[in-house]
Amino acid sequence: MSINMVKIGVVSCSGEDCLGGTISRLATRKMLDEVRPGATVTICLPLFLAGGVEERGFAEKFPTISVDGCSKACAKRATEKYSGKVSAAIDVSDFIGKDVAEAGALSTRNLTDEHKAMVDKVVSEVTVKFDEVLRAAQRDLVAKGLAMTGPSGGRGCGC
Repeated sequence: MSINMVKIGVVSCSGEDCLGGTISRLATRKMLDEVRPGATVTICLPLFLAGGVEERGFAEKFPTISVDGCSKACAKRATEKYSGKVSAAIDVSDFIGKDVAEAGALSTRNLTDEHKAMVDKVVSEVTVKFDEVLRAAQRDLVAKGLAMTGPSGGRGCGC
């Protein structure tokens, strides 16, 4: 495997009761499908919390970024409790505002252009952190002569 095979886990909030959770999941999905396809692995937080061996094992061994919908930081706290320190952490409320992030849940069928802009703003920040983590991981790979792969063939569980 080559250095271009580095994968980074992104674990998003599973909060269903606030807009920040929706934005976090949509931003993570966009990273996987559009922004860094092939380099991003999603980690399913509910499966991770339930003891998913593949998810926990990946987060123990490889770089992971948490994307939380609010300041409770459930994705970050869970990752650090079960697998070790995250490489980077993002709180969606830092980018869309606390009141907006904690607003009621929104179905993805009802997304407005404003909501899509929020997703893009968070994706921009995740991309910056992703690229920083990737550069550090690549330097480490060169030093160790290793390559990384992710759980579920790199696609995550699809949530």
